[in-house]
Amino acid sequence: MGKSKFVPVSKRTKLVAGVGGALAAAATVAACSSAASSTAAAPAAAPTGASPTGASPASASPAGAGASASGGTVITTAKSSAGTVLTNGSGMAVYVWVKDTGDMSNCDGACASAWPPVTTTGTATASGGADASDIGTITRSDGSKQVTYDGHPLYYFAGDSGPGTASGQGSDGFGAKWWLVTPSGSDVTASVSTFTAAASGPAPAAQAPAAPASAPASAPASAPASSSAAGGWA
Repeated sequence: MGKSKFVPVSKRTKLVAGVGGALAAAATVAACSSAASSTAAAPAAAPTGASPTGASPASASPAGAGASASGGTVITTAKSSAGTVLTNGSGMAVYVWVKDTGDMSNCDGACASAWPPVTTTGTATASGGADASDIGTITRSDGSKQVTYDGHPLYYFAGDSGPGTASGQGSDGFGAKWWLVTPSGSDVTASVSTFTAAASGPAPAAQAPAAPASAPASAPASAPASSSAAGGWA
Protein backbone atom coordinates (compact mmCIF):
# COMPACT_ATOMS: atom_id res chain seq x y z
CA MET A 1 0.00 0.00 0.00
CA GLY A 2 1.32 3.44 -0.98
CA LYS A 3 1.75 6.18 1.60
CA SER A 4 -0.70 9.13 1.70
CA LYS A 5 0.82 12.33 0.54
CA PHE A 6 0.33 15.24 2.96
CA VAL A 7 -0.31 18.55 1.27
CA PRO A 8 0.27 21.51 3.61
CA VAL A 9 -2.42 24.26 3.72
CA SER A 10 -1.23 27.81 3.74
CA LYS A 11 -2.19 30.19 6.54
CA ARG A 12 -4.00 32.44 4.06
CA THR A 13 -6.25 29.59 2.91
CA LYS A 14 -7.11 28.75 6.55
CA LEU A 15 -7.94 32.39 7.24
CA VAL A 16 -10.26 32.69 4.22
CA ALA A 17 -12.07 29.49 5.13
CA GLY A 18 -12.53 30.61 8.75
CA VAL A 19 -13.92 34.00 7.78
CA GLY A 20 -16.34 32.43 5.27
CA GLY A 21 -17.66 30.00 7.86
CA ALA A 22 -18.18 32.77 10.40
CA LEU A 23 -20.07 34.90 7.87
CA ALA A 24 -22.35 31.97 6.95
CA ALA A 25 -23.13 31.28 10.61
CA ALA A 26 -23.93 34.96 11.24
CA ALA A 27 -26.27 35.05 8.25
CA THR A 28 -28.10 31.95 9.51
CA VAL A 29 -28.56 33.46 12.99
CA ALA A 30 -29.86 36.76 11.52
CA ALA A 31 -32.38 34.94 9.31
CA CYS A 32 -33.73 32.92 12.23
CA SER A 33 -33.99 36.04 14.39
CA SER A 34 -35.89 37.93 11.64
CA ALA A 35 -38.35 35.05 11.16
CA ALA A 36 -38.97 34.84 14.91
CA SER A 37 -39.61 38.60 15.11
CA SER A 38 -42.09 38.47 12.20
CA THR A 39 -43.97 35.60 13.81
CA ALA A 40 -44.20 37.38 17.18
CA ALA A 41 -45.34 40.70 15.61
CA ALA A 42 -48.23 39.20 13.59
CA PRO A 43 -51.51 39.68 15.56
CA ALA A 44 -53.84 36.76 16.07
CA ALA A 45 -56.71 36.86 13.57
CA ALA A 46 -60.08 37.62 15.13
CA PRO A 47 -62.75 34.93 14.57
CA THR A 48 -65.08 35.68 11.68
CA GLY A 49 -68.27 37.50 12.69
CA ALA A 50 -67.19 38.17 16.30
CA SER A 51 -67.48 41.67 17.70
CA PRO A 52 -64.40 43.30 19.28
CA THR A 53 -65.72 42.62 22.76
CA GLY A 54 -67.02 39.15 21.95
CA ALA A 55 -70.61 40.24 22.61
CA SER A 56 -73.36 40.26 20.02
CA PRO A 57 -74.65 43.75 19.07
CA ALA A 58 -77.82 44.92 20.79
CA SER A 59 -80.85 44.75 18.60
CA ALA A 60 -82.65 47.96 17.97
CA SER A 61 -85.86 48.16 19.23
CA PRO A 62 -88.04 50.75 17.53
CA ALA A 63 -90.15 52.34 20.02
CA GLY A 64 -93.88 53.51 18.72
CA ALA A 65 -93.91 57.21 18.00
CA GLY A 66 -96.03 59.13 20.57
CA ALA A 67 -96.96 56.00 22.54
CA SER A 68 -97.16 56.26 26.32
CA ALA A 69 -95.18 53.90 28.53
CA SER A 70 -98.27 51.73 29.15
CA GLY A 71 -99.73 52.16 25.65
CA GLY A 72 -103.10 53.07 27.18
CA THR A 73 -105.32 55.78 25.65
CA VAL A 74 -106.43 58.57 27.98
CA ILE A 75 -109.97 59.96 27.81
CA THR A 76 -110.28 63.41 29.35
CA THR A 77 -112.46 66.53 29.04
CA ALA A 78 -112.38 70.00 27.45
CA LYS A 79 -114.51 73.12 27.53
CA SER A 80 -116.67 74.06 24.53
CA SER A 81 -119.46 76.54 23.78
CA ALA A 82 -121.91 73.69 24.43
CA GLY A 83 -120.36 72.67 27.72
CA THR A 84 -117.81 70.00 28.67
CA VAL A 85 -116.96 67.39 26.02
CA LEU A 86 -114.74 64.34 25.88
CA THR A 87 -111.37 64.30 24.11
CA ASN A 88 -108.33 62.07 24.13
CA GLY A 89 -105.25 62.95 26.16
CA SER A 90 -103.85 65.05 23.32
CA GLY A 91 -106.99 67.19 23.00
CA MET A 92 -108.43 65.49 19.89
CA ALA A 93 -112.24 65.38 19.79
CA VAL A 94 -113.90 61.97 20.14
CA TYR A 95 -117.33 61.15 18.73
CA VAL A 96 -120.10 58.57 18.93
CA TRP A 97 -122.12 57.35 15.94
CA VAL A 98 -125.88 57.02 16.21
CA LYS A 99 -125.86 54.02 13.84
CA ASP A 100 -123.90 51.88 16.32
CA THR A 101 -126.07 49.47 18.29
CA GLY A 102 -125.11 49.02 21.92
CA ASP A 103 -121.39 48.37 22.25
CA MET A 104 -121.08 47.03 18.69
CA SER A 105 -119.29 49.11 16.03
CA ASN A 106 -120.93 49.26 12.60
CA CYS A 107 -118.19 51.46 11.12
CA ASP A 108 -115.73 49.54 8.95
CA GLY A 109 -113.92 49.96 5.65
CA ALA A 110 -114.35 53.44 4.17
CA CYS A 111 -116.25 54.53 7.25
CA ALA A 112 -113.35 53.60 9.53
CA SER A 113 -110.96 55.50 7.23
CA ALA A 114 -113.00 58.70 7.57
CA TRP A 115 -113.85 58.06 11.23
CA PRO A 116 -110.88 56.15 12.74
CA PRO A 117 -111.78 54.18 15.86
CA VAL A 118 -110.23 55.34 19.13
CA THR A 119 -108.01 52.34 19.84
CA THR A 120 -105.67 51.42 22.68
CA THR A 121 -102.85 48.92 23.15
CA GLY A 122 -103.00 49.11 26.94
CA THR A 123 -105.57 49.87 29.60
CA ALA A 124 -107.61 52.96 28.70
CA THR A 125 -107.80 55.46 31.55
CA ALA A 126 -109.87 58.51 32.54
CA SER A 127 -108.65 62.01 33.33
CA GLY A 128 -110.24 65.39 34.03
CA GLY A 129 -114.03 65.14 34.24
CA ALA A 130 -114.24 61.74 32.50
CA ASP A 131 -115.65 58.88 34.57
CA ALA A 132 -113.29 55.89 34.79
CA SER A 133 -116.22 53.53 35.39
CA ASP A 134 -117.66 54.45 31.96
CA ILE A 135 -114.50 53.52 30.05
CA GLY A 136 -114.29 50.09 28.42
CA THR A 137 -113.12 48.39 25.23
CA ILE A 138 -114.50 46.15 22.50
CA THR A 139 -112.57 43.94 20.08
CA ARG A 140 -112.93 44.91 16.44
CA SER A 141 -112.88 42.48 13.51
CA ASP A 142 -109.18 43.21 12.92
CA GLY A 143 -108.33 42.32 16.51
CA SER A 144 -107.68 45.89 17.69
CA LYS A 145 -109.17 47.20 20.93
CA GLN A 146 -111.61 50.11 20.49
CA VAL A 147 -112.31 52.36 23.45
CA THR A 148 -115.94 52.77 24.54
CA TYR A 149 -117.55 55.31 26.86
CA ASP A 150 -120.79 54.52 28.64
CA GLY A 151 -121.05 51.50 26.31
CA HIS A 152 -120.65 53.49 23.06
CA PRO A 153 -117.66 53.04 20.71
CA LEU A 154 -115.59 56.20 20.29
CA TYR A 155 -114.15 57.60 17.05
CA TYR A 156 -111.92 60.39 15.77
CA PHE A 157 -112.75 62.40 12.64
CA ALA A 158 -110.10 62.43 9.91
CA GLY A 159 -111.18 65.95 8.93
CA ASP A 160 -110.22 67.48 12.29
CA SER A 161 -107.06 69.53 11.81
CA GLY A 162 -105.73 68.99 15.32
CA PRO A 163 -106.47 69.39 19.04
CA GLY A 164 -109.30 71.81 19.81
CA THR A 165 -111.21 71.28 16.55
CA ALA A 166 -114.55 69.47 16.09
CA SER A 167 -115.39 69.82 12.41
CA GLY A 168 -117.09 66.41 12.49
CA GLN A 169 -119.78 67.58 14.95
CA GLY A 170 -123.27 67.00 13.56
CA SER A 171 -122.05 65.23 10.41
CA ASP A 172 -124.38 62.64 8.93
CA GLY A 173 -121.67 60.82 7.01
CA PHE A 174 -122.37 57.14 6.18
CA GLY A 175 -126.05 57.49 6.97
CA ALA A 176 -126.24 58.65 10.58
CA LYS A 177 -125.26 61.50 12.90
CA TRP A 178 -121.90 61.87 14.63
CA TRP A 179 -121.91 63.67 17.97
CA LEU A 180 -119.47 64.84 20.57
CA VAL A 181 -119.99 63.30 24.02
CA THR A 182 -120.48 64.76 27.50
CA PRO A 183 -118.80 63.25 30.62
CA SER A 184 -122.19 61.74 31.52
CA GLY A 185 -122.23 59.85 28.19
CA SER A 186 -124.92 61.98 26.52
CA ASP A 187 -124.76 63.20 22.92
CA VAL A 188 -123.86 66.85 22.34
CA THR A 189 -126.30 67.98 19.65
CA ALA A 190 -125.47 71.69 19.72
CA SER A 191 -123.20 73.25 17.12
CA VAL A 192 -119.53 73.10 18.13
CA SER A 193 -116.55 73.65 15.87
CA THR A 194 -113.78 74.48 18.34
CA PHE A 195 -113.09 73.99 22.02
CA THR A 196 -110.35 74.60 24.56
CA ALA A 197 -108.26 71.47 24.85
CA ALA A 198 -107.08 70.59 28.35
CA ALA A 199 -103.36 70.64 29.07
CA SER A 200 -101.84 67.22 28.50
CA GLY A 201 -100.00 67.34 31.82
CA PRO A 202 -98.70 69.65 34.58
CA ALA A 203 -96.20 72.29 33.59
CA PRO A 204 -92.63 71.17 34.22
CA ALA A 205 -90.95 72.61 37.30
CA ALA A 206 -88.45 75.39 36.65
CA GLN A 207 -84.95 74.08 36.59
CA ALA A 208 -82.11 75.77 38.44
CA PRO A 209 -79.41 77.20 36.20
CA ALA A 210 -76.57 74.82 35.60
CA ALA A 211 -73.44 75.41 37.66
CA PRO A 212 -70.55 76.83 35.66
CA ALA A 213 -68.06 74.26 34.55
CA SER A 214 -64.89 74.24 36.63
CA ALA A 215 -61.72 75.35 34.89
CA PRO A 216 -59.51 72.45 33.88
CA ALA A 217 -56.40 71.99 35.98
CA SER A 218 -53.21 73.17 34.34
CA ALA A 219 -51.00 70.37 33.17
CA PRO A 220 -47.57 70.36 34.90
CA ALA A 221 -44.67 71.46 32.76
CA SER A 222 -42.66 68.60 31.34
CA ALA A 223 -39.38 67.96 33.15
CA PRO A 224 -36.31 68.60 30.99
CA ALA A 225 -34.42 65.61 29.76
CA SER A 226 -31.60 64.65 32.11
CA SER A 227 -28.10 65.58 31.05
CA SER A 228 -25.33 63.11 30.59
CA ALA A 229 -22.47 62.82 33.03
CA ALA A 230 -20.29 64.82 30.65
CA GLY A 231 -22.69 67.83 30.75
CA GLY A 232 -24.29 67.26 27.30
CA TRP A 233 -27.99 66.52 26.65
CA ALA A 234 -28.80 62.86 26.32
